[in-house]
Amino acid sequence: MGKITGFMEYHRDHYPERPVADRVQDYKEIYTEFPVERLRVQGARCMDCGIPFCHQGCPLGNLIPDWNDLVYKNRWQEAIERLHATNNFPEFTGTLCPAPCEGSCVLGINDKAVTIKYIELNIIERAFKEGWVQPQPPKKLSGKKVAVVGSGPAGLACAQQLRRAGHEVTVFERSDRIGGLLRYGIPDFKMEKRRIDFRIEQMKAEGVVFKTNANIGVNVPVEDLKKNFDAVSLCGGASQARDLPVPGRELKGTYLAVEFLAQENKKNAGDSVAEQVTAKGKRVVILGGGDTGADCLGTSVRQGAKSIHQFELLSRPPMDRAPNNPWPQWPAIFRTSPAHQEALEVYGGQDVRDYCIMTKSLSGEGGVLKKLHAVRLEWTPNPNGGPPQMKEVPGSEFEIECDLLLLAMGFTGSEKPGMIEQLGVQLDQRTNIVTDDNYMTNVPAVFAAGDQRRGQSLIVWAIAEGRKCARGIDRFLMGESELAG
Repeated sequence: MGKITGFMEYHRDHYPERPVADRVQDYKEIYTEFPVERLRVQGARCMDCGIPFCHQGCPLGNLIPDWNDLVYKNRWQEAIERLHATNNFPEFTGTLCPAPCEGSCVLGINDKAVTIKYIELNIIERAFKEGWVQPQPPKKLSGKKVAVVGSGPAGLACAQQLRRAGHEVTVFERSDRIGGLLRYGIPDFKMEKRRIDFRIEQMKAEGVVFKTNANIGVNVPVEDLKKNFDAVSLCGGASQARDLPVPGRELKGTYLAVEFLAQENKKNAGDSVAEQVTAKGKRVVILGGGDTGADCLGTSVRQGAKSIHQFELLSRPPMDRAPNNPWPQWPAIFRTSPAHQEALEVYGGQDVRDYCIMTKSLSGEGGVLKKLHAVRLEWTPNPNGGPPQMKEVPGSEFEIECDLLLLAMGFTGSEKPGMIEQLGVQLDQRTNIVTDDNYMTNVPAVFAAGDQRRGQSLIVWAIAEGRKCARGIDRFLMGESELAG
């Protein structure tokens, strides 16, 4: 805990942000430095709550009260040791995680939760500046070899843990750079890629081998993995994006969000992107109200879109917790992301979001998208107690001019062709890989973790899955494991 009476004396402080007018001109992270004394005050708000529900709210089981207290007491090096004990990459979660821990904070019952996420980010930022984050090569080698397929947060966490256990680890990434969706799916204004690069160098110094442009089942035979490695970990993510099966989908001007975001990230990395899809001067419509939709929004603002609309199929969330969404569950409430704040200022103070809308068709001229045709929906309670029922509102049909349609409607699971089919691993109804409690699939010595195992989820879940999978592999190879799961 922090100060005994801190939660009564201090209020939650917002993380300082760069002015919207400045930050929409570049792709640098939007936050500025949080003054140390202000941050220590935030650590002081951590209560002596008896049962720290933030532990169960965090999939990593982060020791949150411990490092809140250490920050309050100005013991930063001990704080990063506690933080790294459960989280390999707190700079990833500190910038990208929606902080389910804060949704479970006891103080959040009748006040604003402790600023756990921002304290976490500042602990690792301080550790980087002080040089406390150093390679940790294994003290003893096992002689075992493990292949990790996919270099997103699950793959990186799995690889680092396995290497520190003494195994030879090779990470295979089908893209041209390491990082998975962290590299090409997350805009730089949310997390600059220097953070990934630092960890890659650290892991290389620890002995992890990285191979890019290595697409298992395509240009790298599956049999090579079986022949050359004692175990394989599948951490390729839920990379099958949900598409839009409506008339006119084939028109030029409709793109999956991952295509759009990856191109801008490649450009920001210094690559030449031929015929880049850009929002500049266009009337943009984004389908999907989640994080990916917000990423498309922030990118479109920076590219200079003429206008932007963001449509969501579901109803607008309530401002406060609904009766069926009690603490300590994650509060499913209405939120305004930094990208939406930017759009409000840039486009005259009008919210670009609209809810309960379903796209019916697309139309255009000469094979090029010009309009989106939609209808408004009504969601009613299910008399059988199941999910709400959807029905179209009669006479609510409308159309909107659209030059660029971005599909940010989530992901539907693993891509089957190639590695998945050739390995013969079992999939569930949602095309997620099925594993046992040790994270091993139906194929001996083949394991799975992250979104590829549990479906599209949070970065904090991906890191937790990677750590648990590493523990399972280590136990499989050595009979027991000292790795933290």
